[in-house]
Amino acid sequence: MTEITNKSDNTSELPAAVQRFVLQWGDLGGQWGVNRSVAQIHALLYLSERPLTAEEIAETLRMARSNVSNSIKELLGWKLIRRVPVMGDRRDHFEAETDIWEMVTRIAEGRKEREIDPAAAALRACLEEAKADPRISPVAMKRLAGMLEFVETINRWYEQMLRVPQSKLTGLIRMGSKVVNILTAGGRKDSAKDD
Repeated sequence: MTEITNKSDNTSELPAAVQRFVLQWGDLGGQWGVNRSVAQIHALLYLSERPLTAEEIAETLRMARSNVSNSIKELLGWKLIRRVPVMGDRRDHFEAETDIWEMVTRIAEGRKEREIDPAAAALRACLEEAKADPRISPVAMKRLAGMLEFVETINRWYEQMLRVPQSKLTGLIRMGSKVVNILTAGGRKDSAKDD
């Protein structure tokens, strides 16, 4: 990113492409259930060539300092940014995780902890309660069990994908629909053995 330049009126100007990315990332964040300010701060730090202070972030994005402070706490909680010391400056400086795979992994971990794990726990509790209630229909039981099985399958898949080396995962993703062809071919071989 081109360094943030301070004009004489003390406001900061971002290059047009950086400004567009910050605004678009903020809009996308809103669609993903993330506060717009949090997403914009993340975008700014992601493109920044150097760590920034909360004051610089607030000035650059024209946000209230309290909003920046709360957003930084949330980003630190997601482990998407970190505090870094700067020689000769006692203020906190922040930089973003810039490794895309690490960033996506941390977001996935956070979403799993906040969404998938509680959903699985709630479904387990509902299913146990339903088993003890004779008024629950077989259809409702089957649907609860099916939903729990799906969530647990997604959870197992996620855990397995975490153990796949990044290079292998990249190759798998690049294969795209070819994976389906491999699985389909394997399925044909298996069924041929059964005949």
